[in-house]
Amino acid sequence: MRLVAIFEDTAPMAAVRSRLEPAHIEYLRVHASEILLAGGLRNAPGGSFVGGLWVLEVPSKERAVQLVEADPYFKAERRPYKLLVWGKALPELKVVL
Repeated sequence: MRLVAIFEDTAPMAAVRSRLEPAHIEYLRVHASEILLAGGLRNAPGGSFVGGLWVLEVPSKERAVQLVEADPYFKAERRPYKLLVWGKALPELKVVL
């Protein structure tokens, strides 16, 4: 099941990001087989973060919730998030980063 997680930053998130970024990045690395893409969202290039987005490939929505809620960022600050099922258009196109 492919899902996207869309996170909304709260006021304390800037400090949380500053303090826990290495642990968060390591968490993403450890779970890279399920969290396929991840990154912060900004209103403008170079601006402050306003949220984040993950693309997940998981067996269930419950697993996605487990991954989100075990992330060091989320454990420190329970910021709002949405999980949405995502169907990729043009499945033959591969993302290369």
